[in-house]
Amino acid sequence: MKKLADKIKRVGIIGNSGKVSSASLVSKACQLLRAAGRQVLTEQNTAGLAKVNGEVCYNAEVLARQVDLLLVFGGDGTMLRVARETAVPSAEMAKALKRVWAGEFTFESRTLLEASGRCNGRVVEQTGLNDIVISRGIASRLIELEVKVDGEALTRYRCDGLIISSATGSTAYSLAAGGAVVFPTADVMALTPICPHTLSNRSLIVPATARIEVTVISPRPATILSADGQMVSELSGGDVILIQRSRRTVRLMHLAGSSFCETLRKKLHWRGASV
Repeated sequence: MKKLADKIKRVGIIGNSGKVSSASLVSKACQLLRAAGRQVLTEQNTAGLAKVNGEVCYNAEVLARQVDLLLVFGGDGTMLRVARETAVPSAEMAKALKRVWAGEFTFESRTLLEASGRCNGRVVEQTGLNDIVISRGIASRLIELEVKVDGEALTRYRCDGLIISSATGSTAYSLAAGGAVVFPTADVMALTPICPHTLSNRSLIVPATARIEVTVISPRPATILSADGQMVSELSGGDVILIQRSRRTVRLMHLAGSSFCETLRKKLHWRGASV
């Protein structure tokens, strides 16, 4: 990977403008990158946040197309907006960057989900890294959703909502709703109902090639379509949403030696975790 590391010349930085601590981290990262002979680029919000001198792109989407590596400082919500990431504790940033320049990293390709359909008469298309969710609004009533997989009827859910998650998103909302933990490199999707009325409605694992068709049956209460926790649109009775694997993927950088099993042991306090 050393030859690949040598090709990382232009590095983009994105900070969370909602977190004051991001400013100092972005400034420190800029210093470390320039000391390593790399060119630093940012997007407008980050440049204003940390007073970064250098090339400024209009937004994160434009920035991602201009750089060889994108560093993100913030929580999961910040990371979900961008294309490539290196995830380490901020206190270990200098050490982590040295390992990057030494080529001690690997790339993983992760699947994106795509939701498309007509919502209240308008065409909607949205991608998500973690999940696509169809759920009730603020009303405390169950909604009814009819689901087909590859054109074949699966079931009709009466529930608070339905989570269609990628393997990457299995440890996010889907896990909280009772879904299975899935290795992020697995080529699958998970359908997890939220508080289903029927106890036999369990989380279901389907191939990543599956086409999930969800029809909103209930005209009331209001039903919401969201991607990675961000509202996309309200849905009306009769609206049909198709969820499938996107043609686009996300490349994530991992430092050598990190593993999903180790993360599970530490985060979930499973036996064998180091303290």
